Amino acid sequence: MDSTGSAANDGLHVIPFRGLRYDAERVGSIAAVTSPPYDVVVRPDGLHHLESLDPHNIVRLILPQAAEPDARNRLAAETLSGWLADGVLTPEAEPALYVYEQRNGDILQRGLIGALELSAPEEGVVLPHEDVMPHVVADRAGLMRGTAANLEPLLLTYRGDGSATGATAVIERVIQRPPLLATTTEDGFSHRLWAITDPAELAATAQDLARHQALIADGHHRWATYLRLRDEHPAPGPWGYGLVLLIDTARYPLQVRAIHRLLHRLPVPKALAALDGAFRIRTLPDARLPSALSALAGAARHGNAFLLAGDGRFHLIDRPAPELLARTVPADRPAAWRTLDATVLHATLLDHLWRVPDAPEHIAYIHDTEAVVAQAERYDATAVLMHPVREEVVRDLARQGVTMPRKSTSFGPKPATGLVLRSLAID
Repeated sequence: MDSTGSAANDGLHVIPFRGLRYDAERVGSIAAVTSPPYDVVVRPDGLHHLESLDPHNIVRLILPQAAEPDARNRLAAETLSGWLADGVLTPEAEPALYVYEQRNGDILQRGLIGALELSAPEEGVVLPHEDVMPHVVADRAGLMRGTAANLEPLLLTYRGDGSATGATAVIERVIQRPPLLATTTEDGFSHRLWAITDPAELAATAQDLARHQALIADGHHRWATYLRLRDEHPAPGPWGYGLVLLIDTARYPLQVRAIHRLLHRLPVPKALAALDGAFRIRTLPDARLPSALSALAGAARHGNAFLLAGDGRFHLIDRPAPELLARTVPADRPAAWRTLDATVLHATLLDHLWRVPDAPEHIAYIHDTEAVVAQAERYDATAVLMHPVREEVVRDLARQGVTMPRKSTSFGPKPATGLVLRSLAID
């Protein structure tokens, strides 16, 4: 057994695939055709901006715009087919694993992109830590069926021993070679990609990864989609694998950020009135976002705390009444789960005090802090700003088989979408 708890050769099985990549001569620039993951794009502003960068921006595949789901999926399939026919996207000549590097100032992340054999949850090879929303899984499944492609990788983490051996040693050798592509996106991150095709390097990588299990850092809905579509295609073949980016966080630690909530139909005054006597409420004198987030971080060190915004000010709520938590938070889970901010938000605030259904017309999940505040102010809604969870808490709960409330964490930096795709039709 290794430090992750997996038996040797009973862990991650990652294989090479024939990646689909943009032809740099057919697009304005590689950066202009990339996008953040589909669930990070702030719609409609972010969507329209990405579409305007280049007519072949990958957002036209991951978030096709049409009135009905079937029409969206057909549009994405037709777009992908057209780009392949026109040579905008081209398949690699031979299967490869890919080394992917992201860098921005002091942030450096390197990992491996490959096709991961899908395993059942009870096997414990891939550990989810969040619940999923069925309608999102259905949406992603329809898109994946229509395009027969993995359009963006999941972000998975595993814990090596921190040394430059096995897969890490291969990565360190490969990055000394000229990359397949190098680009810098609008967010300031530089991206580089290399292919691994050497049989010895592929074997060393496979042998190392087979000793590990992985935590889903980002992409729970896509993982659930992979499993659903594998069950629809039970015969051995490409549907039994899914596109992933694997990061050894002992070597390259990820950042963990919160995912915030936008409550469309709940104005701030009504939200605050419902908390009277249940939480301590303080309207912060400094209406600047950095100062408010600092106050939230300070309060979060002592227990559950949230920031409410949407009326031009920030309201810090903390110190929930113990008897209220005892009455509203399920008692049949570990203490680490019961005390999560996301647990208290959903069980106590949303379900009990605010009575807000967890449905798209009532709640949006937004990663960008400034964006969620701006939208709340624009639409007379309430933004609930969260403090991030520590990675070790996430991993410990996942190993116990305990899932956190949906959209509890945002690990990053997230891979740029559009650098390499996987076609199930040619893989």
